Amino acid sequence: MRVVTWNLWWRFGPWADRRKAILAVLRDLDPDVVGLQEVWATEDENLAGWLAGELGLHWAWAPSPAPERWQRRLGDDTVGIGTAVLSRWPVVERAVLRLPVPAELDDGRLAFYARLDAPVHQVPFFTTHLTSASHAAQVRRDQVAALAGFVAAHRHGTAHPPVVTGDFNARPDTEGVRLLRTVPLHDAWDHAAPGTPDGTWDTANPYVSHADGESSIRIDYIHVGPPGPAGLGSVRSVRRAGTGPVAGVWPSDHLAVVADLAGPGAEGA
Repeated sequence: MRVVTWNLWWRFGPWADRRKAILAVLRDLDPDVVGLQEVWATEDENLAGWLAGELGLHWAWAPSPAPERWQRRLGDDTVGIGTAVLSRWPVVERAVLRLPVPAELDDGRLAFYARLDAPVHQVPFFTTHLTSASHAAQVRRDQVAALAGFVAAHRHGTAHPPVVTGDFNARPDTEGVRLLRTVPLHDAWDHAAPGTPDGTWDTANPYVSHADGESSIRIDYIHVGPPGPAGLGSVRSVRRAGTGPVAGVWPSDHLAVVADLAGPGAEGA
């Protein structure tokens, strides 16, 4: 099962050209399931729905309940923002958690759960987008704690381990990210070859003005629970995608993370 997580930079920059580049990258990856953050929607169109239609995938969407801060940045109150899932298999159950945050930082960040009706074993899939405020490490920790409870509440009834994706706006060594190990959830990137480039917020990307004094940091993740029978859901490989321009246009300000997991079409396959 190929899993992708990607923050799509909402409707910033050359969005009409960027969405074509996003589609090209996803088409090349041929994923089974994708967790998307900063997905735009208007009265007439939803980016996730458009991508799903082009790729022949199912999709589910969770709009932000507080898009006003985003809309002020864009100067357009007609464009919504949210979190979405694209899936090769139907979404048979879903739930949304509004992440805890002080009122002064509230811009409607969510955790989104979608149960995927994959062959043999359904997949409990989650995607999220934590607050990006630089001084809000404790807020992100509280959000991860809430996310952990959300995962625990919805991971039941299947042998497939939960898959948790998203933009955590935090490095791997921060307390909030490390808290996921207690769920337990394991960072897919631990299975990559040592020294493999892992930064998803990279100053090589022209949309990234800085990375806290570093050229590249990792803030986007795929986490997976302990494997099921015969290694079901175990991580086989992990890498980045969207690492350069497509037809002269970078797809997003974030790079995508791609992980290949065992199954679920056949245990251990």
